[in-house]
Amino acid sequence: MTYDTALVAAKLRRWEKYLDSYRLPPWEEIPDFGLYMDQVITLLGQYLDYLPPELKEEQFVTAATINNYVRTRIMPKPDRKRYFRVHIAYLILILTLKQSLSIALIRKLIPSDLSEDELKKRYTDCAGLHAQAARYFTEQVRLAASPILGHEERGAISAESSEDLIVGSAIIGGLARLLSEKLLLLEDKGEGGKDT
Repeated sequence: MTYDTALVAAKLRRWEKYLDSYRLPPWEEIPDFGLYMDQVITLLGQYLDYLPPELKEEQFVTAATINNYVRTRIMPKPDRKRYFRVHIAYLILILTLKQSLSIALIRKLIPSDLSEDELKKRYTDCAGLHAQAARYFTEQVRLAASPILGHEERGAISAESSEDLIVGSAIIGGLARLLSEKLLLLEDKGEGGKDT
């Protein structure tokens, strides 16, 4: 594979700029007046619009997916086919976390029977962590991709080529997923539980 270094650098700079300003919507800005399924799907597309256009050819969330989340009790049922703030917050969390966690682990992390106050706190905490993680991630990418971006400052990982950056990112993503899963699974183990 060969990549145009200038094109990759330009994409990285645009993505960094986008992630620096991207935030999950604050709890208070999530509609609480009851939306129908097609409105919810449109709204989620606006809220979670961080996928590159090339990957958006297929709809990232469908009515069938949402109905499956309700049917399998990953989130609460809508009220007479209308979705309120609580439902939309669950969907934002689920769709954000499923990039790295299985649905079974998301269910453990965010049970569908949380009170509105509990969900508000979890959602608000997650939105804050999302912003912090995005800032940290872009800083690390900037350092790792310094040879590609033409920066002198280098990070612990230094990608000399686009291929190196792809492989390094995939490895970091996999390790981050493993850490999340291991920590979630510790909930069921006491201090004497075995873990690797």
